[in-house]
Amino acid sequence: MDVDVAVIGAGQAGLSAGYFLRRSDLSSVVLDHADGPGGAWRHRWPTLTLGRTHHIHDLPGMPLGTPDTSRPASEVVAEYFGRYERETGLDVRRPVDVTQVTSEPDGRLLLGTSDGPYGARALINATGTWERPFWPYYPGRETFRGRQLHTADYRGPDAFAGRRVLVVGGGASGVQALLEIAGVAAATAWVTRRPPVWRDGPFDAEAGRASVGRVAERVRAGLPPGSVVGATGLALTPEVRDGIERGVLVRRPMFARVVPDGVVWADGTAFDADVILWATGFRAALDHLAPLGLRGPGGGVALDGALTTRVAADPRVHLLGYGPSASTIGANRAGRAAVREIAAVLGGTRVTGAEIVTGV
Repeated sequence: MDVDVAVIGAGQAGLSAGYFLRRSDLSSVVLDHADGPGGAWRHRWPTLTLGRTHHIHDLPGMPLGTPDTSRPASEVVAEYFGRYERETGLDVRRPVDVTQVTSEPDGRLLLGTSDGPYGARALINATGTWERPFWPYYPGRETFRGRQLHTADYRGPDAFAGRRVLVVGGGASGVQALLEIAGVAAATAWVTRRPPVWRDGPFDAEAGRASVGRVAERVRAGLPPGSVVGATGLALTPEVRDGIERGVLVRRPMFARVVPDGVVWADGTAFDADVILWATGFRAALDHLAPLGLRGPGGGVALDGALTTRVAADPRVHLLGYGPSASTIGANRAGRAAVREIAAVLGGTRVTGAEIVTGV
């Protein structure tokens, strides 16, 4: 099958791009490897309710509305994304695994997939990070006799009842999981590479622009985007304040090594652990793009364009959900901008405001 634009991934960024492509004269298809709608949200743990998440921004053209905030976010978002796909008429094909993308002599991009080959004149990659949990190596990690898991595998606190749990990582997911686990565990400890930066008060538009600007600067230089928390800080919610006051959120520096029964610091102090939860984030799922040679010497993919989504080395390719577009509101704006820039490359379509004007 040949199309003008192929979109890989049907999370917030992919659906946003699909929406604006539907309002253009460009043929398109959205390929998603999951067996149902919801993107990475469908994998969030059941105890993460909608009211405890960061704000979920509306997809373009159809608001989320006012759902019950006590329901699991995984259910609410999956239902919303599914409804969005149906009502906007998006051609989302699933489950389809994209194994590689190559450049053909005729200028097309060829997608090798579990559904056969797809040809495209341009590509919007919106695969996010959920498929690439990052497991850092620390000396002795292989000797640990207890259980090790990543937050990608976390399904709630019940499995940690009566256990001694070490949480490694300073992101929002690690903090949320630690606060839950502390209520049932025999003991907990929290270690991070850097001291947490607590953000008090609202995260306003100015702060958001500043955070996005710092991430955009990195990806324009071809560096890996870095963590979201590193740019935004951790919100001092009432739940977090309570955790600090109760001594749950007391950060320790990184340990020197892992031992069979826990971890040991350089000064000889130790924490005996039954479980290590690695809340160490994710990396961009871009392995299928390796044949295109997009990574530079800085270790990342250099991006440019209006909202820093266009691959500098190949203007046919846009990365959404990577760098400054890795947020729910950023994904919407990036989807529109990416379609506008692809239309300029392919010709025959332009975007104005929130809509696309064709035939110009």
